[in-house]
Amino acid sequence: MLASLLVLFVASYLVYVLTCFSGDPLNDLLQSNARNKAQLIEQRTQLLHLDVSPFLRYFLWFGGLLKGFIGQFDLGSAINGQPVTSLVASAATSTLQLVISATILAIIIGVTIGITTALRQYTAYDYTATFASFLFFSLPIFWLAVMLKQYLAIGFNNFLQNPVISPIVIVVLSVIAGVVWLGIIGGNARRRLSIFLIAGASTAAVLLFFTVTKWFLNPSLGPVVVTLLSLGVALLVTLLSTGLENKKSRNTALSVVGVGLVLYYPLQYLFEFATPLLVAGLFVFVAALGGLAGYLWGGVDRWLSARTGVITGFVMFAIIVLDRFMKSWSIYSTSSFANGRPIATIGSQSPDLVGSFWVEGIDSFTHLLLPTAALLLASLAGYSRYSRASLLDVMNQDYIRTARAKGLNERTVVVRHAFRNALIPVTTIIALDFGALIGGAVVTETVFGWSGMGALFVHSISPIPDVNPIMGIFLVTGTAAVIFNILADLIYSALDPRIRAAA
Repeated sequence: MLASLLVLFVASYLVYVLTCFSGDPLNDLLQSNARNKAQLIEQRTQLLHLDVSPFLRYFLWFGGLLKGFIGQFDLGSAINGQPVTSLVASAATSTLQLVISATILAIIIGVTIGITTALRQYTAYDYTATFASFLFFSLPIFWLAVMLKQYLAIGFNNFLQNPVISPIVIVVLSVIAGVVWLGIIGGNARRRLSIFLIAGASTAAVLLFFTVTKWFLNPSLGPVVVTLLSLGVALLVTLLSTGLENKKSRNTALSVVGVGLVLYYPLQYLFEFATPLLVAGLFVFVAALGGLAGYLWGGVDRWLSARTGVITGFVMFAIIVLDRFMKSWSIYSTSSFANGRPIATIGSQSPDLVGSFWVEGIDSFTHLLLPTAALLLASLAGYSRYSRASLLDVMNQDYIRTARAKGLNERTVVVRHAFRNALIPVTTIIALDFGALIGGAVVTETVFGWSGMGALFVHSISPIPDVNPIMGIFLVTGTAAVIFNILADLIYSALDPRIRAAA
């Protein structure tokens, strides 16, 4: 940490001095024909301390930074006189909203693709996932963002005018779904044919249902779909956490689903008074109920069952919340803010939007969708390929062969022994990427008109370098890099006990 602080100090000094020498902040005023030109130059000189050498002016900025220890944190003023602290705080909040959602989704989807392709190495699924990952990785982000605007936003908004899926599209999507699931699950020829037919027929039935009911205009899940999804989540979490043969964990997950279904209708009434704090509290409450159920069911493995219950409860409540958001979709899409075209192509929110928690949440989602998708697709290749290569390397280690020789089943070998160790190099990439993205996704924010750190940086370097906002951005980005590097070290020790022993 001390070394990191020294690096930040030296780097900030270099950035400050180089930025000061990269342009004259008085240039626009010197070329002005205003009558009070001299007065304006004097005001800006005093505001930015331009009468002090850049080599010494840095320490005036650094002194304002140190004032944070006495509650008077000050990063100076921008050229237009606005306090940099408020500018950076507003931009960082907007960027974090974008980066967190994009990074979490990229990690979950990318690592899942990487792990599954490693387990199905050199299959059609592996080759297809590899091709798709590198395809999106190689596409220029500005071009990808424009294509998302054209087809995901404008195209979908046009589709909502008459949400009917043509028979040809249903057939094509059903075939694609069958091929995807066939490649993921695999098996002998008979099993692969069955998977293809079941997946294709199910997809066709769902798409036909969407068309007949015009589901896209007034979407919802309802208690039946919530029940089916929750049961699927319960079995999947149990399978990954302890294995389906563990009756205690299985009973815990199913009990949590039962409790969630009992609470489904009372929650609908409570959702009418929803606030961010209330929903967050309910998430904690439902997860705690799951942990309690696991502790009571668990026996000697109660903590494993409690973990299963917590994850199941959290995901099930997320499904219930999603169902409630979907019920407010028609209210938002037909409002004056959306005007029948709900997927936004620019900005981070609708101006002057006033609505319920659910309507405001949908508005945030529609504005986040395109930039999040752009960052997600661009990041998938890195996470998926690193996790694939890492797991393949781990699966060839001696301790994996020993675990198999002991008679452990493949789920235990992969999840408990291989997966944790495979995450160590991936953790490094995630920490560095997330810290860098906090500095702003410049191209993405520019294309989508997102007022975040990237947009603030571009505005601060052109046409006149504005050193104080640039230093504010550097401070946030540099501090994030240090913090996430430390977090990566802590996660290493959590994933691999040998690291803790060595330390």
